[in-house]
Amino acid sequence: LLGNLIKRGSQIGQRIESNASPIEAQTKCLSRLLNKAKNTAFGQAYGFKNILNASDFISAFQSQVPVFDYEKINQEWWYRARNNESDVAWKGKIKYFALSSGTSCSASKQIPVSKEMINEIRRVGMKIFFSLPKFELNPETYSKNMFLLGGCTDLKYQDGYFLGDLSGINTGQLPFWMRSTYRPGRAIANISAWEERIDAIAKHAKQWDVGFLTGIPAWAQLMVEKIIDYHKVDTIHDIWPNLKVFVHGGVAFDPYRKGFEKLIREPLIYLDTYLASEGFIAFQNRPNTRSMTMVLNNGIFYEFVPFNEQNFTSEGEIIGNPKGFTIDQVAEGVDYALLMSTCAGAWRYLIGDTVRFTDIKKGEIIITGRTKHFLNVCAEHLSVDNMNQAIQKVEEKLNIAIPEFTVCGLKIDNYFVHKWYIGCQTMIPTEQIISLLDQELILLNDDYKFEREGILKELQLEVIPPKQFYNYQAHQGKMGGQNKFPRVMRESQFQEWERFLGNAIRELA
Repeated sequence: LLGNLIKRGSQIGQRIESNASPIEAQTKCLSRLLNKAKNTAFGQAYGFKNILNASDFISAFQSQVPVFDYEKINQEWWYRARNNESDVAWKGKIKYFALSSGTSCSASKQIPVSKEMINEIRRVGMKIFFSLPKFELNPETYSKNMFLLGGCTDLKYQDGYFLGDLSGINTGQLPFWMRSTYRPGRAIANISAWEERIDAIAKHAKQWDVGFLTGIPAWAQLMVEKIIDYHKVDTIHDIWPNLKVFVHGGVAFDPYRKGFEKLIREPLIYLDTYLASEGFIAFQNRPNTRSMTMVLNNGIFYEFVPFNEQNFTSEGEIIGNPKGFTIDQVAEGVDYALLMSTCAGAWRYLIGDTVRFTDIKKGEIIITGRTKHFLNVCAEHLSVDNMNQAIQKVEEKLNIAIPEFTVCGLKIDNYFVHKWYIGCQTMIPTEQIISLLDQELILLNDDYKFEREGILKELQLEVIPPKQFYNYQAHQGKMGGQNKFPRVMRESQFQEWERFLGNAIRELA
């Protein structure tokens, strides 16, 4: 009865969603943001009141406010909010700062999280819930426990604000009606040490009737493996027989799918989400697609900058103050760097991700990579999305699981080479993997194909145990939460990674 009532409520909620056009929703969103922040120090510095009075206030906003990356906006504005100053870039005092998920080779950023942003993220969670009837979910599942595998909810308090992983901040702010079904519960979620928290989860897992699992694929897979090993069973369904939905995000799921599906007995519904430390951007709201629908009325105004040589250097640095296209000006099949203006005080903020529209009418996108995580040492323009697809094809053709990989572009004499490390437990001849991976990348990317016929030599590749990737993250102090291993490394980062591997090999010897 409860499950049917919840399902009926989600169907009603889906029907009452706004029917405003994408540009109408975004125009109203920017107007609300500017009005809310017009009396802040930032709003006064950039004349938000005058912008709002302009006949075309979107164009006025774009011409008067420059593009900011993290370093620029943090050094000029956000540091003041951390110094207990109110009304800096958003109205009121910022009580929470999220440590960016980042990658294991980059320092964490501290992103402001306002109470409005927490509420908007919560509302997107409800939108995901409203989309579930499209997936023909059994009504019983709606009343099962929801397991949220995120960062530690025991936030660090310093200088008048709380600091922690965004997932930890959000979990600590759950609405009262979710707390009875939320697992693993506050006591376990408060454990800061990753290994200790996973041990506690494994020990108590049988006590919960989990229907929904949410988390970053790598950490969710490690947790499920730990539970299976602890209870000496074959699959997670021996512990959680009603598990039906895996809501994942942070990184592309495709490289993890083959390994993850060895841990389940029954097929799951997979829902992809795009939740960044700066806000909830998109989620998959229908089956049979790898695309996600952008959320255009959740306190974030978006601009899209074509990711090309005119706007970005080969190192992924933005050039000048390029034009940002609005949602009604984009085209399908083009890679765009994402700018965000948010209800937490980010303004024309370069988040660092690149996206591509797959269906403009539906507002659907895929994440293609990072502005600084493209391989482009000799104009090959290889995206992380290309790499994920190629790795998935290799997995399928060789019947192996490759949950982790990283690659770096190197110059050797007068030529260039891509050097790969892939994590795989199965012993497959390296030459076989190289041949297949190279073939798939050639099929996926014409620029790569052209350069492979000239200055880009055959890729180099080493196969290592997947645990080495996680050991390195532990070495960097970035286990669990929203931390991710970088798919593409710059040369200095790569040298540090190889030194770590060399030390690990010597210790084993």
